[in-house]
Amino acid sequence: MTDFTGKSVLVIGGSRGIGAAIVRRFAADGGKVAFTYAGSKDAAEALAADTGAEAIRSDASDRAQVIEVVQGRGAIDVLVVNAGVGLLGNALELDADAIDRMIDVNVRAPYHASVEAARRMPEGGRIIIIGSVNGDRMPFAGGAAYALTKSALQGMGRGLARDFGDRNITVNIVQPGPIDTDMNPGDGPMSGLMHSFMAIKRHGTADEVAGLVAYLAGPEAAIVTGAMHTIDGGFGA
Repeated sequence: MTDFTGKSVLVIGGSRGIGAAIVRRFAADGGKVAFTYAGSKDAAEALAADTGAEAIRSDASDRAQVIEVVQGRGAIDVLVVNAGVGLLGNALELDADAIDRMIDVNVRAPYHASVEAARRMPEGGRIIIIGSVNGDRMPFAGGAAYALTKSALQGMGRGLARDFGDRNITVNIVQPGPIDTDMNPGDGPMSGLMHSFMAIKRHGTADEVAGLVAYLAGPEAAIVTGAMHTIDGGFGA
């Protein structure tokens, strides 16, 4: 366990799945944690009650709301952006407005949250963005727009790492493969296909992803920046 006592942690998109595991991990490690949620009010309130974290309702597709939340936290030591939308389907048939909203949540929100956090972040702060192995590999049809958003995070992470490096602020992208959550259950209809691509033939757990995030936020990762950290059971190997 890493000691985050006295550290201010903000998780954008933290009420369910990977985000909730990240909130629980930082809270258990002593951090002063706040997290945002959009539609999962009951889950957010239950998580806040369990962990002592602060739940903040905010729409990650709205740039003004994202910036307002970050500004309201003051000097954040650790920013984790987990909010994400997964929209798959025939590129000729997907709704253009839905695609644009996915870009807003998956690309614009992480960028603006990271820049705004860095304005007040102390020396040695941490910015961690949850991407996807699909930023490296899209092995089936229907994922072009989703993969576009996750690949964009790679360039963003590399660039911001250089922009903020003179203050020892690190910027890293965590790229999960199939993770057992409500959105992608380990026994779901696509699990067989996903496992066929993997060296370790199971979904990962949200806690395993949270453990990697905690490492990147901790003192042992002080020189780790501008990097993609894939946690996918060999899905993209």
